[in-house]
Amino acid sequence: MSGEIVKLKGSKQGLQLVFAPDADFDAIKDDIRNKLEAGSRFFRRGTVIQIAPGTLSGPNEAALRKLFHQHGVLFRVEDPKAAAPKPAPKKAAPPPPPQEAPKKKEPAPAPEAVSPPEEKKMLVINRTVRGGQEIQTQGSVMICGNVNPGAQIIAGGSIDIRGTCKGMVHAGAYGDATAFIVADRLMPTQIRIADRIAQPPEQMEKPTVAERASIVDGKIVIEPIER
Repeated sequence: MSGEIVKLKGSKQGLQLVFAPDADFDAIKDDIRNKLEAGSRFFRRGTVIQIAPGTLSGPNEAALRKLFHQHGVLFRVEDPKAAAPKPAPKKAAPPPPPQEAPKKKEPAPAPEAVSPPEEKKMLVINRTVRGGQEIQTQGSVMICGNVNPGAQIIAGGSIDIRGTCKGMVHAGAYGDATAFIVADRLMPTQIRIADRIAQPPEQMEKPTVAERASIVDGKIVIEPIER
């Protein structure tokens, strides 16, 4: 884990807390407390963090839940396998129909055009997303407006903002590392793609062109693009 005691890992169910294998609970708790008290956006207010059952003892789970709650972060214990839908039971095949006398063959009708399976439609928001508001979707999303500070955009696919982005944006939230984020003016408080997190500098100049954020060689890279 590259020497990190506490790390976030993206999954289909959300963000999962992962600990270094050799770290004891006191070190884990101190590391989380330091990040929270230092104002780090490693754990953002309103985020839901989960761990698998059996990772910690009951008292340790309660201690972490209390610590996260003090900083506005939701903490839960959930088995990722339990969230997966169970396959439907197989039905017995119906008996074959009785055989009929052979009939005279008729010309086969012309084949009908078969339409491809419907893909998930992109969610389109024709307004500015204000601070305190959250947009969450399983697919991709387009915002025809600004994303103000304090707003959150969470998408299973990519995010396209036709305006200025100053909020928190999370693309590929369910593990899609090929997702990307595009904005006319990309000035977010935090960028997340799959399980990767990037923090912009405190003093950030206003971009003059549209930009795209994507994962390249395991890191989030921002580059200018043409609309």
